Amino acid sequence: MPHPTRQRILITGASSGLGEGMARRFAALGRDLALVARRTDRLDALREELTTAHPGVTVLTAALDVDDPAAVAEVVPRLAAGLGGLDRFIANAGLGKGVPVGTGGAGPNRAVLTTNVLGTHACCEAAVALFRAQGHGHLVVVSSVAGVRGMSGTRTAYATSKAADAVLAEGIRADLLSSRATRRIRVTTIHPGFIETDINTGRRGPFTVDLDTGVDAMTAAVEREPVRAYVPEWPWRPVAALLRALPLPVAARLS
Repeated sequence: MPHPTRQRILITGASSGLGEGMARRFAALGRDLALVARRTDRLDALREELTTAHPGVTVLTAALDVDDPAAVAEVVPRLAAGLGGLDRFIANAGLGKGVPVGTGGAGPNRAVLTTNVLGTHACCEAAVALFRAQGHGHLVVVSSVAGVRGMSGTRTAYATSKAADAVLAEGIRADLLSSRATRRIRVTTIHPGFIETDINTGRRGPFTVDLDTGVDAMTAAVEREPVRAYVPEWPWRPVAALLRALPLPVAARLS
């Protein structure tokens, strides 16, 4: 069965990287958007760009720090009301710059864990509450191939957070499938590989793809609405399977 067109889409972390790229792709498809991030100057510039290029598209923006659950609980339903409802929520906001554990100055690691885990959780709470009330919707949680195994150095907190995001999405999916009233709410977990974004600065390996390629693959995966997707599918699906199977010292060297 084909999936319904998700006309009204909210994207967190939309001021740069994959979030900004997906906003451009969905606007080109004629979708109406609610875009949130901390950097409102970039959001405002993006809104002007999109509404100029696609005059029939509605683009709403709002400042939002996903670390503030009260703000998330207020902003998300307000934007959804502005669009006349919400069909898809993409929980994309995240941080990536940590430090090796135990080396002093744990602040960056705590910031990564707070935003990527608790911030994503706050977004999922707000989105799923809306979808439960509607009886339908599509929640997209952006995890990472980095969450497949524990990673060393500056990636430890990030990998931990992305593993938690994947488990969170799976738990939500299981809960929604347990009731006939909520089975029309779909949940997709996206595992991007290395894509040329700010979050991957200094972490780009031989399989790194440029931002446009990554955004195209991400948008196509979201539109398919699978349970989970690796982006791009090749080589990251087999790489993820390999990382799970290898002994930790070998996996750590490869990652």
